[in-house]
Amino acid sequence: MMKIPYIPEDAPFNGDQRAWLSGFLAGLHSRAAIGLETSVAAAAPRAAASVLNILFGTQTGNAEALAMDVAAAARAQGMQPVVTALDDVSMDSLGAMKRVIVVTSTYGEGEMPDNAQLFWEALAADSAPRLDEMNFAVLALGDTGYDGFCQAGKLIDTRFEQLGGKRMKTRIDCDIDFEDAAAAWIGETLPLALAVDGGNTASVTMPDIAEPPVRAKQGWGRRNPYSAEVSVNRRLSGPGSSKEIRHYEFDLGESGLDYEAGDALGVVPLNDPKLAGALLEHFGAAADSQIAGLDRPVGDALLNMFEISTPSRELVAEIGKRAGHDELIHILANGDREQLAAFLWSKDILDLINLGGKPLFDVAEFVTFLKPLQHRAYSISSSPLVAKNSVHLTIASVRYRAEGRERGGVCSTYLADRVEAGQSAGIFVSPNKAFRVPQDNDAPMIMVGPGTGIAPFRAFLQERQARGANGKNWLFFGDQHRQSDFIYENELGDMSRDGVLTRLDLAFSRDQAEKIYVQTRMRQNGKALYQWLEEGGYFYVCGDATRMAKDVDDALHGIVSEEAGISAEAASEYVNRLKREKRYLRDVY
Repeated sequence: MMKIPYIPEDAPFNGDQRAWLSGFLAGLHSRAAIGLETSVAAAAPRAAASVLNILFGTQTGNAEALAMDVAAAARAQGMQPVVTALDDVSMDSLGAMKRVIVVTSTYGEGEMPDNAQLFWEALAADSAPRLDEMNFAVLALGDTGYDGFCQAGKLIDTRFEQLGGKRMKTRIDCDIDFEDAAAAWIGETLPLALAVDGGNTASVTMPDIAEPPVRAKQGWGRRNPYSAEVSVNRRLSGPGSSKEIRHYEFDLGESGLDYEAGDALGVVPLNDPKLAGALLEHFGAAADSQIAGLDRPVGDALLNMFEISTPSRELVAEIGKRAGHDELIHILANGDREQLAAFLWSKDILDLINLGGKPLFDVAEFVTFLKPLQHRAYSISSSPLVAKNSVHLTIASVRYRAEGRERGGVCSTYLADRVEAGQSAGIFVSPNKAFRVPQDNDAPMIMVGPGTGIAPFRAFLQERQARGANGKNWLFFGDQHRQSDFIYENELGDMSRDGVLTRLDLAFSRDQAEKIYVQTRMRQNGKALYQWLEEGGYFYVCGDATRMAKDVDDALHGIVSEEAGISAEAASEYVNRLKREKRYLRDVY
């Protein structure tokens, strides 16, 4: 009897799509049982020739989960899916692949995700193999709010073609609301992959579903978040700190939500009522006004439905056309991304629509340029082995003042100011299988996490303690001032005394004339750090990607070169080996 493939509950399809896939798979199972020619059973004789390689590049887990969904649907069509992270694919094996679907996100401003960088370097090299026998298709995930939208997928798609590969299906570039588009594309692409051997090419498409299905306990996602009570909302940073870092605990109740140390928690925010009110005032619109195309009053939509702080690229471009603002017109005409970023720095949508000194839109037209309000993902700072039926977050509240108005991060100030203990917020778990505590309890761990980057490492240390792991644990932590910014000081002290935290190196940058950072402490302890790596240690980094993570990476390369007595090129290969062995892992943003 055919086994119906399992569609993971943490995969990024929404409930409707997952229900459709489940029904689709079950339908195939039923047809197989009665012997119809479209059944998977009929496809069995060609199964050995119907291998489908599904390659994924992921930073936070979305692309991996989507790749698993592709595999489930492919298996139901009689193919043999093989799911592999891009960095685990050698060029020799790539050259022998016949059917390939790539699912990849883009990291930062158009960069490859961490588990695809080594693959891309090999693929882009002159020594890359010909792919004349390959039939491929690329599903790219991205965010139009960033430069280099879906750039990783675009690069791989183009390079595969340059090397002789044949497209089964035109690449799809998905924005942050990717579920519907991805589901339709998958349904159209899988029959084409099967047809490479002359199989059935009937399209598999997602139907419109009017009523949502009954969701399983674990079916929570960004379109149907679990309303969790916040049991703790307290400030961690001291009164003299220039930062406001807060600790949150969410009660999971009867949700059935579970998570692992290393996962992220999605929080669905509501917008600042003051900003929503200021926008309504600008347009002279009443909160209860109805607009064609909206299923709710405009005031409700500005609070709960749209991003009203950070402008979309389309909105910026349209304002440039209408406002007659010379500086913005010049920047947009030159296409200078750095100049545009500098111009937009500290400005929100309200600032921009006021640039022209005259109304640029009416409210009905304005909302057509707004992007959907998105969840924010935060590294979980607890282990489920310790935080029984709850999940913890460690978040810096973003606050600043510009042009006479107080501004704030959409989600960080929503939680800090408008969700008190006892109130609820919408949450869901985003698994990150690429950022986990070592399975080997004896393996050493080196963790670099300044500021709120300590979040997953608090979870890692709790996990190791609860497991009774014997492996050594070393944490590099820092911030501005020890007196006001040493968050979780008491907990880390207890873990040090209990022997869980073997080494703790601190770097408080502004407690002395010369600034000291975590990478400074790494270099000062390079001999021991290299020794831990030689003992099979795992090296983790969490925090700011633009500066800290790059500085830490440079420091790591320098330490390996110096301590091993090898060239910079050999040190780079050493670090790449750590990546291939999944011993150099990052959770950066």
